[in-house]
Amino acid sequence: MAIPDLIVDRIATPGVMSAKLLLPWGSATDGVGQRGAHQLLAATLSRGCGPFDHRQLADLVEGRGAGLRSDAHEDGLLISLRCTTEDAQELMPLLDWMVTAPHLATEQLELERSLSLQALQRQREDPFHLAVDQWRQLVYGSTGYGHDPLGVSDDLQRLDETVLQTLARQLTTGRSVLAISGTWLSSLDDTLLKRTGEGWQDTTDAPPPPPMHWTPNGDGDLVMQSIDTEQVVLMLGQPCCAYGHPDDLALRLLQCHLGSGMSSLLFRRLREDHGVAYDVGAHHPARAGAAPFVLHASSSAERAELTLSLLHQSWHELSSQPLSEADLTLAQAKFRGQVAHGRQTCSQRAERAAHRRGLGLSDDHDSLCLERMESLQPQELMEAAQRWLHTPHLSLCGPTDALKRLENHWRQLQSSAATGSR
Repeated sequence: MAIPDLIVDRIATPGVMSAKLLLPWGSATDGVGQRGAHQLLAATLSRGCGPFDHRQLADLVEGRGAGLRSDAHEDGLLISLRCTTEDAQELMPLLDWMVTAPHLATEQLELERSLSLQALQRQREDPFHLAVDQWRQLVYGSTGYGHDPLGVSDDLQRLDETVLQTLARQLTTGRSVLAISGTWLSSLDDTLLKRTGEGWQDTTDAPPPPPMHWTPNGDGDLVMQSIDTEQVVLMLGQPCCAYGHPDDLALRLLQCHLGSGMSSLLFRRLREDHGVAYDVGAHHPARAGAAPFVLHASSSAERAELTLSLLHQSWHELSSQPLSEADLTLAQAKFRGQVAHGRQTCSQRAERAAHRRGLGLSDDHDSLCLERMESLQPQELMEAAQRWLHTPHLSLCGPTDALKRLENHWRQLQSSAATGSR
């Protein structure tokens, strides 16, 4: 039977455990006109399944001080359970029932739809989210990564029960992963090992693969949105390689160098040296397909042009000059710390294990990265940047007058960069 792969991580905890069921159906597989369908489905799964309606399910979980939730991200749908050792035997079957026997009751679907629409409305009032959304649409277009997992309001309002029921039937197909971490009774081991796969489909069906390569679209390299505020949000970057690609580790070290902590290049350059930004950072999430590598900053309208110049300078330095040995050593230490921090709780450990397996990586991938990191040289990081970070796209959100100045300034910067590269 096509039951989920099982990963067991027994560690000493004060009587708690965490289970993560990762299904390969994320928001990137939302159909045309159905953006947000998988997140809406995920949210509704926890509102009744198997023998329990939404009230009974809430009483069962909350009455034991446990936590149960379901969310869709770009590359998968994740069901999470956190509970005590004593309650695990009773609560673990919920994970199967949520996938194989969801209720998808109309009133619960409408409630989750309303909550999703409210969340999207709040995002539209946030300049940072506006900048993120329009950058995503600019570079990914209509592909699966081109929208927030929450979806798009117009599509969400049109979704009906039939669509969600069809998507729910797909959840039992494809390669899924169940990871548990923490402390539990031996009786749970017996239950997990004797799983029959009832309700799971024995099929090779799988979601379509995400795009592994990225081609700049015909909409240019700049997108702007005017809002009534004195703040400007700038996002500069491009999609690059998938998580697990041979160049991914080098790019993650560059992300640590650029945006990890107050010793990072962007923090020192934009905040300490020039005082032009309220907030700075570098974003490079793990993706099964072409992952974004983005520098972002928030600035006053008066200092936005200097902020853009500094972001542009920092971006092009990645591929034009190698890091110093001191900067590489610091980036390695930060990466090592990120790996360690991501393994502090049983919930983090289970989720990380599920995602690794879900992306087709070995269970010792993190350890292999830490070993390989020690031998990487500054020249190798620069060469990875040259291969992947060569076509920056810019998203701007702020007052109209500032955007006009920034548009002209961006064209000048890009022209100068093109001249210098010849």
